[in-house]
Amino acid sequence: MPEGQIIKALAGFYYVQNGKQVITCRGRGRFRKDKTTPFVGDWVTYKAESPEEGYVLEIHERKNQLIRPPIVNIDQAFLVFSAREPNFRLYLLNRFLVLVEHHRIEPIIIITKTDLLTENELSKLKQELKPYEKIGYTIFYSSHQFVDQQLKERIPGKITTVAGQTGVGKSSLLNILAPDLDLKTGNISKSLGRGKHTTRHVELIPLYGGWIADTPGFSSLELDELTLEDLRECFPEFVDRQDLCKFRGCLHLNEPHCKIKEAVEEQEILASRYRDYVTFVQEIQDRKRRY
Repeated sequence: MPEGQIIKALAGFYYVQNGKQVITCRGRGRFRKDKTTPFVGDWVTYKAESPEEGYVLEIHERKNQLIRPPIVNIDQAFLVFSAREPNFRLYLLNRFLVLVEHHRIEPIIIITKTDLLTENELSKLKQELKPYEKIGYTIFYSSHQFVDQQLKERIPGKITTVAGQTGVGKSSLLNILAPDLDLKTGNISKSLGRGKHTTRHVELIPLYGGWIADTPGFSSLELDELTLEDLRECFPEFVDRQDLCKFRGCLHLNEPHCKIKEAVEEQEILASRYRDYVTFVQEIQDRKRRY
């Protein structure tokens, strides 16, 4: 049986790419019975009923999966944040980073609309984000007129999803990377400080020898899937030190001789990152109590 990758899912149809051919497929009824749904990014086995149509028979093993947006087998995420309109927030960055780290997706941080900042404001923002580069995160600064060539060089051979708040310029960024896409962009509502969703379905778009996922972005930033143990692993600067904590399984809260808290006190770990970690811990604990 032939195999291919789902590059688009729309209205119950799955568009499976096999080489240069795209087959429009339906899912077999047993997927509904097994409560399994093929997602964009899935490698599948299918049966061709004609040169253009067929049925998805089997979904291959996934390396990761996002529910919102529904996409699987992602290699990296372009996490897009605007410097202004809406204003950049470290808390939101930390929340996005936790989510992609949990799914073992490499994050690439992109700050858009830098042309709306003064030179002094941009310098302060870069200084604020310098510790993130020290952790190991890659950061690009972009105006509407410029996308660094190095960003394009990260696309070949990978599935890349683009995520961020509504209105930060995700579609604009994609249009700069690939002007032929001509994606719709929404205007920012100045009264609300946010934009309107303009992307309606998930689709893999071939670009520079890789795939870009044109998605509505993360429609939910809930930490529903995470346990407290998962959360610890989503902070790389914690992982580097936590084996030195006195207690195995230390949650870095009230335990004595915690190397993470010591690193915060010695300014080796950002206090703002640790505060957000504690906030996320509280959120997960509250969720468990509600259950």
